[in-house]
Amino acid sequence: MLPKEVIKKIRKIEIRTKKLVNDVFSGEYHSIFKGRGMEFQEVREYQPGDDIRIIDWNVTARYGFPFVKKFQEERELTVVILWDASSSGKFGTQEKMKSELAAEICSLLAFSAIKNNDKVGMIIFTDQIEKFIPPQKGSSHVLRLIREVLYYQPQNKGTNLALALDFLGRVLNRRAVVFIVSDFLSSNYDKALKIANRRHDVVAIRITDPRELELPAVGFLELEDAETGEQILVDTQNFLVRKQFAMFANSEREKLTRKFKSMNLDSVEVSTGKSYIIPLMTFFKQRAKKYR
Repeated sequence: MLPKEVIKKIRKIEIRTKKLVNDVFSGEYHSIFKGRGMEFQEVREYQPGDDIRIIDWNVTARYGFPFVKKFQEERELTVVILWDASSSGKFGTQEKMKSELAAEICSLLAFSAIKNNDKVGMIIFTDQIEKFIPPQKGSSHVLRLIREVLYYQPQNKGTNLALALDFLGRVLNRRAVVFIVSDFLSSNYDKALKIANRRHDVVAIRITDPRELELPAVGFLELEDAETGEQILVDTQNFLVRKQFAMFANSEREKLTRKFKSMNLDSVEVSTGKSYIIPLMTFFKQRAKKYR
């Protein structure tokens, strides 16, 4: 039996994300992710105006006049959300922790998929595979995903994105849309990410908090790595300390952006300090132009 506060949270997120899907995101999701996959149906005679790139040269050579391949849009997609449940998500200096923001975004993506009659599943990972929920359809299935994101208690603290991506490759045979919802505080996952992006349509959604990019001048602070437990005392009144922290954080941020671009992988960054609606809508519109 779920605690009342968890049921209340699930209901609140369900109402909010369903409204966003119906009012804002449904059409964007459909135009971007529906129809990316096409399956061969039959051949027919070439007609003026047909794209020469779909000419079937084997059939054309056999009959002596041009034939083109006819395709039909795949009726449904498989959507898989890779949710990073590591301890670094239990951090937030604004209204929400990173894990709470991730829960709402996962819910939004799941409801968008279900509204478009797609299957949606989830891989919950830390430095181990915590849980795999196979793709299914239906509102009750989405509510189960939301419940897991809100209520699941990870057994481990660290992050191993490469392990999660390798697991994805083993359990998913057909091409899928894969959303990675994480702060990407992991290492040695480049090769696995490249392979996943070749097989699937991968979108990276990076969760951040303002204090991960800039320290406030509030005197001595004891900072602790949530995943390793390592602690360090920092004098935030020291301008050079704050400057070096900001420079390192921005350098890592830019490095990650370059990594995604080099892989031709779509990405969007959302912050606990701002509404996630604008960056997601901006991403959808930019992606729509890219695939138009």
